[in-house]
Amino acid sequence: MATSTSTEGPPPEFRSYAAESLAQSPAGAVGKGGTLDLRFARGSDGQSRLVYDRATVPFHLTGGLYHDEAMPDIASAYVQDPTGGIAQGDRYESTIEVEAGAYAHVSTGSATKVLRMERNYGASTTEIAVGEGGYLEYLPEPTILHEDARFWQQVDIDLAPDAAVLFADVVVPGRLARDELFAFERLHTSVEAQRDGETLFADAVRLEGGDHLCGPGLFGEFRVVGTFYVVAPGYDDVAELADDLHECVQSDGDEADPSAVGGASVLPRESGVVVRVLGDRSSDATARFYRVWDRAREALVGAGAPDTRKF
Repeated sequence: MATSTSTEGPPPEFRSYAAESLAQSPAGAVGKGGTLDLRFARGSDGQSRLVYDRATVPFHLTGGLYHDEAMPDIASAYVQDPTGGIAQGDRYESTIEVEAGAYAHVSTGSATKVLRMERNYGASTTEIAVGEGGYLEYLPEPTILHEDARFWQQVDIDLAPDAAVLFADVVVPGRLARDELFAFERLHTSVEAQRDGETLFADAVRLEGGDHLCGPGLFGEFRVVGTFYVVAPGYDDVAELADDLHECVQSDGDEADPSAVGGASVLPRESGVVVRVLGDRSSDATARFYRVWDRAREALVGAGAPDTRKF
């Protein structure tokens, strides 16, 4: 599995929060420390399957699904959270393993809500490992940061040389229908990838809530930020793929669309492509990411994205 930096504790700006005690159950206690383990493998018939799963509250799992018309041999799993959202002191830990040659798709049933916090913080750590020739799509629904939310998210990816991972992360900084824009307290998201023990790239988004985020060089007139990682260190021409994915986020249809802006660039060590989008609404980001998903999937495994209500 990937070597997670989360074992070293939270980032510096979260350590003072960690010392704050809670009136209810302590941080990470039963019901506040959810664990999710998924393992996918390819059978002798070529069909990928969810061969092991373990979920503790607040996680709930639908089990393995096989409904992708574009890629019938891929296995899907949808993760649910019936508790209503991540509260102060919650610690979510997930591991997703895709064995050699297996194809898997993991998503969530709805947006992840990070609730208002007065003490401590909420955290989610995900470790991903993909074996030789394996392929994983980890495409959760957007994360919504409520007023005063404090959220730390860490995703660690460990790939075999010919493996690939697609990962999307869309952040909505407030309940926009309530004009709760940028009222969260702090967000720290880190994504790191390695191959054979060698670091491929590390990317971090660190935001402190407030009206300053409306300034130039930050969100400007936009309200939602999304990042899509196509991690494929064995792909032959990542520069061409970056150009293709850049084209995917430039407009909606034939006309220029001012509701979102975005671009794509090659990841360090030519390990893949990163796409970042700013939009007015979460749907502005996810609509463009559907096109990114479709194009990247076609390039990597020769099948477009399925027709789905998600994205």
